[in-house]
Amino acid sequence: MSPKTENHVIPQAGTSDAGGQPGTVGADEEYSVASQAVGNDADGVERTTTDPPDDDCASGGGTSRTSSSYASTGEDEDDDGEDDDGSEAEEEDAMSSDSESSGHPDPYDETCLPEYSCRYCGVHDPATVARCVETKKWFCNGSGVKGGGGVGSHLVHHLVRGRCSQVQLHPESPLGDTVLECYNCGGKNCFMLGFVPAKADSVVVLLCRVCVETVPALKDMDWELAEWHPLIQDRKFLPWLVKEPSDKLQLRARDTTLAQLNKLEELWKDEPEARFSDLNRPDVVEEEMAPTLLQYEDGYHYQNVLAPLVKLEADYDKSIKESLTDEGVGVRWDKSLTGKNVGTFVFRREAAESRIMVGDELRLRLGDGASFLYGKPWEGVGYVKDIIDGEVELEMRSSTVPDQITEGYIVECIWKSTSYDRMQNALKTFAIDDTSVSGFIYHKLMGHIVEEQPIQAKLPKDYAAPRLPALNESQVQAVATVLQRPLSLIQGPPGTGKTVTSATLVYHLARQGMGQVLVTAPSNIAVDQLTAKIAVTGLRVVRLASKTRENTISDVDHLCLHVMVPLAAGDEFKKLQMLKDEIGDLSEKDAKKYRSLRSKTEREILQAADVICTTCVGAGDPRLKNFRFRQALIDEATQAVEAEALIPITLGAKQLIMVGDHCQLGPVVMCKAAAKAGLTQSLFERLVLLGIRPIRLQVQYRMHPALSEFPSNMFYEGSLQNGVTEADRQLLTTPGFGGKEDFPWPVDNKPMFFYCIWGMEEISASGTSFLNRTEASYVEKLVTHFLRMGVSPLQIGVITPYDGQRKYVTDFMRRSGSLSAATYDLIEVASVDAFQGREKDFIIVSCVRASDSQGIGFLSDPRRLNVALTRARLGVMVLGNPKVLAKNPLWAALLLHFKENN
Repeated sequence: MSPKTENHVIPQAGTSDAGGQPGTVGADEEYSVASQAVGNDADGVERTTTDPPDDDCASGGGTSRTSSSYASTGEDEDDDGEDDDGSEAEEEDAMSSDSESSGHPDPYDETCLPEYSCRYCGVHDPATVARCVETKKWFCNGSGVKGGGGVGSHLVHHLVRGRCSQVQLHPESPLGDTVLECYNCGGKNCFMLGFVPAKADSVVVLLCRVCVETVPALKDMDWELAEWHPLIQDRKFLPWLVKEPSDKLQLRARDTTLAQLNKLEELWKDEPEARFSDLNRPDVVEEEMAPTLLQYEDGYHYQNVLAPLVKLEADYDKSIKESLTDEGVGVRWDKSLTGKNVGTFVFRREAAESRIMVGDELRLRLGDGASFLYGKPWEGVGYVKDIIDGEVELEMRSSTVPDQITEGYIVECIWKSTSYDRMQNALKTFAIDDTSVSGFIYHKLMGHIVEEQPIQAKLPKDYAAPRLPALNESQVQAVATVLQRPLSLIQGPPGTGKTVTSATLVYHLARQGMGQVLVTAPSNIAVDQLTAKIAVTGLRVVRLASKTRENTISDVDHLCLHVMVPLAAGDEFKKLQMLKDEIGDLSEKDAKKYRSLRSKTEREILQAADVICTTCVGAGDPRLKNFRFRQALIDEATQAVEAEALIPITLGAKQLIMVGDHCQLGPVVMCKAAAKAGLTQSLFERLVLLGIRPIRLQVQYRMHPALSEFPSNMFYEGSLQNGVTEADRQLLTTPGFGGKEDFPWPVDNKPMFFYCIWGMEEISASGTSFLNRTEASYVEKLVTHFLRMGVSPLQIGVITPYDGQRKYVTDFMRRSGSLSAATYDLIEVASVDAFQGREKDFIIVSCVRASDSQGIGFLSDPRRLNVALTRARLGVMVLGNPKVLAKNPLWAALLLHFKENN
């Protein structure tokens, strides 16, 4: 806290009652703020403290997400938009509406407002505003925006959107110009700060969440640590810190919309001094993007709609990636098994809107005068080989690195446009090249009515493929139907064996005599899985990986083109390869010969293949430029944006099969404007909406029958059948389980329950996500119980929609669990997105949201709930606030399902 000369005493300050919920001090009581009392912390370091002050502390929630972290990722923060907030330009009491009409200047004109007025709405009562330390801008604690829908304060909205976290109060506020900070450690992240009341005095102390939970010495202080509450609740600062503007002031304030606030935040990135009125400048007003349609006139119309959206997403992705920089980084140098230089370091941009991923390309530079090799500055490029416990392993291209220097590096993320360039090229090809797809598929994709054109296929007597499991009736029906159609959609609900079905289908497609089959999916993991399955049938399969993945180890390395080439090439190529490996470079003549021999060998291997497997973007690889594939299968088609799926289609498709499930998660789109315009709708989903009925696989082999009942009825019209029995899904009969007792489920033959948790949702340290400490503590209890029963950590998964909760649960289990930290480290705690397509024996779902007024964010997305509930084989536990969740019809149905099943 900033130094003060005396304590402030503020009437009617917030306290905590016996139940741990904020209460109110009587009108004749006073509560002092320890903001200026000076004391010694546990380390003997002198720090100031803070005493508060004023109204009741409202219980409730956190702040909503900023525009970028959904996706992705991803990883998984809430997509309910930034905090909408509202504020108002304040009216001076002495100023009447009559005086304004008499020609007096408008006190809400930006040119007339004091420096400390809210930069959104103009409110300038000192008690209602606070200053963002990082941007030096003032904002009010008022809520609401024109059009409704937002209840977060302008101050919190700016902190979240601006990726800021430090707040200073107004000098004329009851607490003076205090910078909010932790009494113990001095941390100033307001999203981490809360208050605890002292037992003896009418004083509250500001402490951060970490200190309250991890500093043992604080327990000896005369403070009610168990009653710690965050300073930000329901997306507003507590009113005893920063008052809310009165209703009168809010009515007089400048009208704002959420879109305007967000646009102003974007403008400030380039023009920090921009004003609200600048939003009306011609160069700032943005043209609305044309939304995607169900039907298009032709390929040119199609390209004109989708191409700008792809560019919008590309520009956004570029700006986010290029902002990922870190300075003063320490690097540890090692050698990989293949002799490559590997730099290991910690990337500290936790609050960034994007994350470094495996396969990303990064640049390392030596900064601020540090130099290497003859006094010249050094820089090197590498790709992210792995990320373990927050440490990034970067495999360098260069054979020479400054391995004697371990400090002072700058890390920069390199953005590549390859994916987006290939999408744009596919859109262009589709529009101008009549041979890129068959006429039938072209018109179907445009949404035109066209007469069906069945294919005269050679139907096998036995649909089982060599060394693959036999198909069930719905799978056989799917394969038989698809073989006879030029365009097919296969819907694979959770656990219905779509990978086996797809591999079997590819086997029969390859035997139709129509040439090579192209198999793609948006993700490398899905491509690898399908490659392995197809290969066991005896077909000649080649996996084409991107250059950046050639050093990534996978289970199908022996099928990868880059592994096959050295084995199939002649002696001349092998000699050049050995020379290249030894000296790291070749002469210009040798390099040209090397490239020529490599290309020739690659072409020969690809031409000899029955099936070529690659990602959707990989289908645009120059090595496939002169290939034409009349048969194409796209797996996970519902997770690809439409232009991405178009890349393999435009390589000559005459028979197209898309496999996916539009009832599960769709494509990840980072740019909100592009998402709003419809880029998140997959081609598969659009074709379903156009009336193309998908062939649904109907027998699930993953879940205990009791677990499949709700998803079947809610998402698949009750059509899912169980291919496993209750006896097949018992813990006691699970191979490898050495325990002697089952989990004590409320109903023996129904391994599921909803655990009612009444904890508070809080904002995470980044300000862009949420956590719920009470839910985290119960997650640990459940996990520990399973582990003590003898369940392996690898059998347990914890799903939470929020990255803040993911980090908190992981840390809490290691810190507070009764077993070893190493054991808890083996428990996978991840987002819904990360678990899609995967399974665990037991799944614990932590819902997090618990505010009566803030809604449940993207928990309301039916597809997320479907994925979360269908990952478990043996049992599901859902932890959440039933009162808050039941306001949503989907969750109300789930809660009723649990209730009806006792």
